[in-house]
Amino acid sequence: MANSIGSIFRERKYPFIYTSIFLLICFSVLVISNTRSFVSYIPKITDPEISSTSAAGSSDDVKDEASADEIDWRLCNGSAATDYIPCLDNMKAIKGLKSRRHLEHRERHCPKPNSRCLIPIPKGYKTSLSWPKSRDMIWYDNVPHPKLVEYKKDQNWVRKSGDYLVFPGGGTQFKEGVMNYINFIEKSYKAIKWGRHTRVILDVGCGVASFGGYLLDKNVITMSFAPKDEHEAQIQFALERGIPATLSVIGTQMLTFPDNAFDLVHCARCRVHWDADGGKPLMELNRVLRPGGVFVWSATPVYRRDNERDRNDWKVMVALTESICWKAVAKAVDSTGIGLVIYQKPVSSVCYEKRKVNDPPLCHQMEKRKPSWYTPLESCLPQLPAVNSVGEYKWPSPWPQRLSSRPASLEPSAEEIFYEDTKHWSALVSDVYLGGLAINWSSIRNVMDMNAGYGGFAAALINQPLWVMNIIPIQQPDTLSAIYDRGLIGMYHDWCEPLSTYPRTYDLLHSSYLFGNLTKRCDIVDVAVEMDRILRPGGVILVQDTLDMINKLGPIFRSLHWETKLYEDQFFVARKGSWRPTTYDDA
Repeated sequence: MANSIGSIFRERKYPFIYTSIFLLICFSVLVISNTRSFVSYIPKITDPEISSTSAAGSSDDVKDEASADEIDWRLCNGSAATDYIPCLDNMKAIKGLKSRRHLEHRERHCPKPNSRCLIPIPKGYKTSLSWPKSRDMIWYDNVPHPKLVEYKKDQNWVRKSGDYLVFPGGGTQFKEGVMNYINFIEKSYKAIKWGRHTRVILDVGCGVASFGGYLLDKNVITMSFAPKDEHEAQIQFALERGIPATLSVIGTQMLTFPDNAFDLVHCARCRVHWDADGGKPLMELNRVLRPGGVFVWSATPVYRRDNERDRNDWKVMVALTESICWKAVAKAVDSTGIGLVIYQKPVSSVCYEKRKVNDPPLCHQMEKRKPSWYTPLESCLPQLPAVNSVGEYKWPSPWPQRLSSRPASLEPSAEEIFYEDTKHWSALVSDVYLGGLAINWSSIRNVMDMNAGYGGFAAALINQPLWVMNIIPIQQPDTLSAIYDRGLIGMYHDWCEPLSTYPRTYDLLHSSYLFGNLTKRCDIVDVAVEMDRILRPGGVILVQDTLDMINKLGPIFRSLHWETKLYEDQFFVARKGSWRPTTYDDA
């Protein structure tokens, strides 16, 4: 090779040399231009007025790959179509279940193939009231469900007043109002320290989520959940109010949250039989509760002894909590006669080792647990993480320091990436998202990050009057524990399936380089249909992706009559309108 190169110079073959150098330079430029640093690149808006017309037509860089006429959009059919939840309303699958004993009929049963019909908009639908007004009242026409109003009329959950549904802050256990109840909990166990020590909580069987809604005043964010059941629309009420909530049930499968996530779990007469199936429901709470975290249980067995059923339920609960090493740290009754007990999860495995009977047993130690997605409930106790020299779990830093602190669950090798990611999102949100994309953030309350990573997007928005549901796609690296360590909320999901939420429940959907891997497994049209389903009319999607992927997304959303804009060839912003097709789906 060396002789060949020498002969080129001796024979003065300079044109060949120049050509080779030129080709090498071109190849290097091509490689560099296609290697984009996700963390360090901070784009600048150069032409914020690129319209949907110029993006789709006059620009040579953006070409539609489909026209509006190629997709035959149809409305979903049926009397309940306006509230259709594909994976929870699949009646064919539900009717075919062999058992409903463990609430299998409340779990996910997604249709195959995915439904592509569009959800009708309720008659009289209006733009949702802004926060914080929405916490106390919402438009009745947006959620026209009187059943819960009638069912709970004596418990002060919700009442109808003219064109509004009003939420007085009452509830089954909140006879003197939810704020008095919240203060009663902290008074009963002062170590809770709302908004400092206790930041992220889970409310089981949340009703209309007034508990989580009022805790926001104390810098506490609550993942409120309940099944879609005979109470009709409680989670829909919660989300319309602007309160974080999701549809879920403790049935046969794990909740879609990581281990050791929540600082506190709350149940106020949530109607869960904790001892069912050998105690699996309570062991599932143990799984998602942070070591040293507490379970607040307010139910009749705690403070009533006038009937045999309550007495037996209390005895069972005492035995079950002792078997999993939960310690009762407080028990109290308020002035109205409502009582609660507070249990604390251990911070080390010492108690497990001292048990006379190893029942329930400890789970086998695994190198890395898989995300809890369609994962059966366990009948064992996950081993506790030990992160300090004495083998005890270390609680996160007080809020708000924990937002920017290194998450305890973070692998050491990922620490630098985490801090760079945090800096990246802080700059991108402040320099571009909040001021450069023509989004009216004052109208945004319910936000979803469809591909959340370490939660940097949500962290950068922490001072805005909104909340973010951080989604970790199950095919992506599992960073959800780090998100909870930061004091944020989220859950696992597979975007090839519909989400377990009501239609029209989010104001903004954000995704950053989600679609490339996703479209290898499912059709991008199905994902667009789901985004249309869960986004409110007037809501916005904000997509950061390659120009090639935006070329595929653009025509789909324009066929839905959405307004679209493209910025810097990588930020796609689309606003949903009120258009619906006039023909109905035959299915």
